[in-house]
Amino acid sequence: MEESKKQPEVIDLRVVMSKIWKNKKLFYKTLPIAFVLSCIYILSIPRYYTSDVKLAPELDNGISGGTLGDIASSLGFDISTAQTSDAISPLLYPDLMEDNKFVTNLFGIQVATKDGEVKDNYYNYLKKRQKKAWWMYPIGWIKNLFPKDDNGQGAKGELDPYHLSKKDNNLVEKIRDNIKLSIDKKTGVITINVTDQDPIICKTIADTLMTRLQDFITEYRTNKARVDVEYYKKLTAEAKQEYEKARQRYGSYADANMDIVLESYRSKRDDLENDMQLKFNAYSTMNTQLQAAMAKVQERTPAFTVVKGAAVPVKPAGPKRMLFVAGMLILTFIGTAFYLVRKDLHFAF
Repeated sequence: MEESKKQPEVIDLRVVMSKIWKNKKLFYKTLPIAFVLSCIYILSIPRYYTSDVKLAPELDNGISGGTLGDIASSLGFDISTAQTSDAISPLLYPDLMEDNKFVTNLFGIQVATKDGEVKDNYYNYLKKRQKKAWWMYPIGWIKNLFPKDDNGQGAKGELDPYHLSKKDNNLVEKIRDNIKLSIDKKTGVITINVTDQDPIICKTIADTLMTRLQDFITEYRTNKARVDVEYYKKLTAEAKQEYEKARQRYGSYADANMDIVLESYRSKRDDLENDMQLKFNAYSTMNTQLQAAMAKVQERTPAFTVVKGAAVPVKPAGPKRMLFVAGMLILTFIGTAFYLVRKDLHFAF
């Protein structure tokens, strides 16, 4: 006995297109409405700009990678982090944005907008001078009806970066959203990308952050050497003081007993002279160590190469208004068409 086979249902495109064409007047309603609403929405979103800097810091490798390093690099791996004598790998530099202290240090940067209307610190600019969509104003007004205890002192620079108020913490999170640090694992090039509503402020923050990052890397890389310099400065000063005292004792005794030829006086003079010489040798040694430590600071100070400097953006990076409106029209068209032929597609569900 032959089993009956159920024939699969097939969508008749002619029927679908005919149904859409018969109801084309519905598109005359939905598409203009979608166009107007999408325009109202996207035109209310403030435009933003982006500027980026590419910085190549000098890497401090304890040993040469040699053939192994070349092979690893060709395979997309970076073994320089295993060879470096630094406790902080260059790959960790982008994580600085996770530190509240590093971010809050940006609050005091003086910024000015392109039109010159705003000249203030970065904290007040983000807090009071940001453009918002129109629907955010009634939302903010409602929130102000229920004020909360908030003792942020970010504008005065008196805040504790690890004990922030809610408003200051929101600003810190906003800065983290606006600033992105990344590093190329193969080349070691650090990219700083800044987003802001004003093109001039984009460049200002990018340049300042590049300088702050350079200062941090330099301070970290030279920290131990600078500690050694201070240590040897202290020892050198003490050795010099001891030498000066020994020289004065020897000089005073030699002047006071110049014509005396007794052996006991000569023996004491020789002892004072030897003590002075020992103190001088100690002072000379400490001074040599100090000069070496100062040279080490210079040796440990990294050199930086700006691969790409921050430029004032000419065109806004977003929002893409035309693309957004076009996308909404396409979605509206598809949604309307699906609504018209949904009964013909019931078998698909």
